[in-house]
Amino acid sequence: MGTDTDRRFEHADMSGARFSMVRLAGARFQDVDLTGVVMRGVELVDAEINGEIVNLTINGVDVGPLVEAELDRRHPDRVKMRPSDAAGFREAWDTVERLWDGTVERARRLDPRLLHESVDGEWSFIETLRHLTFATEAWIRRAVLGDPAPWHPLSLPWDGMPDTPGVPRDRAARPSLDVVLELRRDRMATVRALVDGLTDADLDQRTTPVHGPGWPPPHDFPLRECLSVVLNEEWQHRLYAERDLAVLETRSAGH
Repeated sequence: MGTDTDRRFEHADMSGARFSMVRLAGARFQDVDLTGVVMRGVELVDAEINGEIVNLTINGVDVGPLVEAELDRRHPDRVKMRPSDAAGFREAWDTVERLWDGTVERARRLDPRLLHESVDGEWSFIETLRHLTFATEAWIRRAVLGDPAPWHPLSLPWDGMPDTPGVPRDRAARPSLDVVLELRRDRMATVRALVDGLTDADLDQRTTPVHGPGWPPPHDFPLRECLSVVLNEEWQHRLYAERDLAVLETRSAGH
């Protein structure tokens, strides 16, 4: 029987593995693919799961729709992040801008040094904004508008993306909030211009594949998919930011 208590598995393919009589108390899973996983006879107590939940059956109940309905109840604006027509995408982007304005104002009330602090190993507030810059560059400026290398030096891809020539990943950078917000406003203006001119017919038009190092890969995508990816990134990361700002506020109050 193994006795290791500090094992790390990174970039490992454990597809099809079988775990029996295994203790996973306190384990942490991040950016893992659990598609098709079957758990029986498990004790899932005081656990936390954040991610995409589809066709998850617990004790015979598909909990995915229950979770979705509860999240929509808690966050009425969330429904707007699933638009079906051009007007809906404009309304969704209006909502993103409005909600982020409030989150940024909340962040401004903190000591600027706290905006570079990680909470529980997650991105700092500044890093979150830098990542959203990358997401807009990838899915709008590159995939939709055809710029093969739209990256700003402060842009930050997701941690699991392989190092790619020409794509920045400066985790040591410590730009001020105002510097990052200026970059964010520029990238968000690109989305604003796109949705303001959007028609229903545009949404099903496919993009032209963009070649060269970077993300996304050289495929064609329906325009609605590219916009939906950006909406999802904006929505989810703002929730994460709000969650972590609450922790930082507590830290600030305790000083």
